[in-house]
Amino acid sequence: MKLNIVLVEPEIPQNTGNIARTCAAIGAKLHLVYPLGFSISEKAVKRAGLDYWDKLEIEEHISLEKFLEKYPPEKNNMFFSTTKGKHIYSEPDYGSMDEIFILFGKETKGLPEDLLLKYINKTIRIPMRESLRSLNLANSVCVVAYDVFRQCNFFGLEEISSYFDK
Repeated sequence: MKLNIVLVEPEIPQNTGNIARTCAAIGAKLHLVYPLGFSISEKAVKRAGLDYWDKLEIEEHISLEKFLEKYPPEKNNMFFSTTKGKHIYSEPDYGSMDEIFILFGKETKGLPEDLLLKYINKTIRIPMRESLRSLNLANSVCVVAYDVFRQCNFFGLEEISSYFDK
């Protein structure tokens, strides 16, 4: 199973750095869709990702349109994360899919509404109290990504810690 985390126009460098670290830890490919709200070389991004950048596969896209041309949602297992999602993030059967793309929008606006409406049946959300706007982007990516791996029996990840067996 191959997981692709797609950040569409992320704005906060620390979030992107933390997401990069999560992607490195689970072996997910990180897609960055421009424009970014920062330079990828900024200290805040590098600091949040610490020494994981060389263990990470990153693909950059000049626009959302170009990303969708290269990876058409109709031909890929693609899900759109939004607070307005039709399905709870744990509902799709990720374990039956070879490759999965999960898109997350910018921190202040999320994904474009026309995109969400076009693919409404592929929208997912993390349940939360109505009075709150959303979770932090890095936390949202982590919640969804680890559920994908949970459904796939944590395929490719360390199964048992050998720390205490020494």
